[in-house]
Amino acid sequence: MDRERILSKIAELEGYLEELRTILPKDFEEFQKIEKKRACERLLQIAIEAVMDICYLLVRDLRLGLPSDEEDILDKIEEAGIIQGELQETLRKMRGFRNILVHEYGRVDDWIVYQMTTQGFESFDRFRKTVLRFLYSG
Repeated sequence: MDRERILSKIAELEGYLEELRTILPKDFEEFQKIEKKRACERLLQIAIEAVMDICYLLVRDLRLGLPSDEEDILDKIEEAGIIQGELQETLRKMRGFRNILVHEYGRVDDWIVYQMTTQGFESFDRFRKTVLRFLYSG
């Protein structure tokens, strides 16, 4: 397994989240300023992409099969017992949220983006800890 590559992606994820922490809006009104909103959206997008990249690296390195899409990547890490339960469901929601941000399926709901910006750190942290625990358990 290419632990160094996965650890590098984890460090990249942590960097994005640290940047997001430095620009956190104090309230929803501040969030609605266009520069703040777009910066938060972009940092969330690339943080979620880093999560999906880590998941892909796990699938590839563990030779869990060739995934057909991002949903399949999440299925494979669940089947392998790497990430399951509530965290697995959270990853699925993150992936869907990222797709909305990128492709603007409908209008992006600013309140949801604000909530993810201000309350999503715990989910990213749980993911990071779970992956690190897996990397160093064997």
